[in-house]
Amino acid sequence: MTLPRSENANYRELARQIKDWAREDGFADARISRAALPPEAEQRLARWLEKGYHGEMDYMARHGVLRLRPAELVPGTLSVISVRMNYWPAEAAPAEAVLADGSRAYISRYALGRDYHKVLRNRLQRLAEKVTQAVGQHGYRVFTDSAPVAEVALAAQAGMGWRGKHTLLLNRSEGSLFFLGEILTDLPLPEDASEAGHCGRCTRCIEVCPTGAIVAPYEVDARRCISYLTIELKGPIPEPLRPLIGNRVYGCDDCQLVCPWNRFAVPTREGDFAVRHGLDNSTLAELFTWTEETFRLRMAGSPIWRIGYEKWLSNLAIGLGNAPSTPEVLAALALRRNHPSALVREHVAWALARHDGRGKEGAAG
Repeated sequence: MTLPRSENANYRELARQIKDWAREDGFADARISRAALPPEAEQRLARWLEKGYHGEMDYMARHGVLRLRPAELVPGTLSVISVRMNYWPAEAAPAEAVLADGSRAYISRYALGRDYHKVLRNRLQRLAEKVTQAVGQHGYRVFTDSAPVAEVALAAQAGMGWRGKHTLLLNRSEGSLFFLGEILTDLPLPEDASEAGHCGRCTRCIEVCPTGAIVAPYEVDARRCISYLTIELKGPIPEPLRPLIGNRVYGCDDCQLVCPWNRFAVPTREGDFAVRHGLDNSTLAELFTWTEETFRLRMAGSPIWRIGYEKWLSNLAIGLGNAPSTPEVLAALALRRNHPSALVREHVAWALARHDGRGKEGAAG
């Protein structure tokens, strides 16, 4: 079907087709929102920034309300097509089992395969090109966690789910284990109805957060969030938070693991998100022995690549400091005691002192 680009075009039928094309191309769902969010969204963002909850993520303050105004980000935008793609790899070692084994490295399950930015961006571009084939040239841009776009707010407004108390998008039929992406377009597509929230009185995500980062329902202090500490923070992780991180070396899934809605989560069918290099069940000591060359080779095409080798080692050092005091763990730490990076040396010294302290406590007992 080819639609004329005119005021009389059947945009309702086009919207239906866009959703069909999206599902055919591997997306779990697609919904459409108007290119504007209510004033309350801007007020909430302003309060969050005033509290400093964004930490070192200066871009959050720099872009400010622009992330809530798609029509200003991309002039001419009338509609936002939101999509989601499931990422949980069914073949991965059980998350709870890895978290319970202090000698193993826990990596957030979204990061075990290929970089989702590339996967979703390519699929979104393909979807946008199908729309072009149907209506002719039109203005659009594709995004996936790559620009100041309020993905969760726009997806919720489009009825794809609701913002949970952990601030992630929740869907009644498939939980929250998915990526989001958007196409901002100048086509006047009919918008989908939003959905009311269904968290009720449940506070499991708030209670389980290892560092107490969910400071109130629907409010996260990123400065305490393990995902921020292990990915966004450039300097040393604050010492009081280090023991609370446990063996989580890249991101954190705890709030999603306990969410009742994720009993409906659907494993991914996307081959690009399959586990690579045994990252679902590797020991901390094994990963800590990687050379920079090994890191570059194995993390090429992975979202972990962007934190760099130095941050990778410093995160692992924290995990090793929290691990059981085995010969393997102590030998791995000793190997990096004099690492050229001040950040790595600081975290290694903390980890060794932590093990030494345990030894003295044991001797005293």
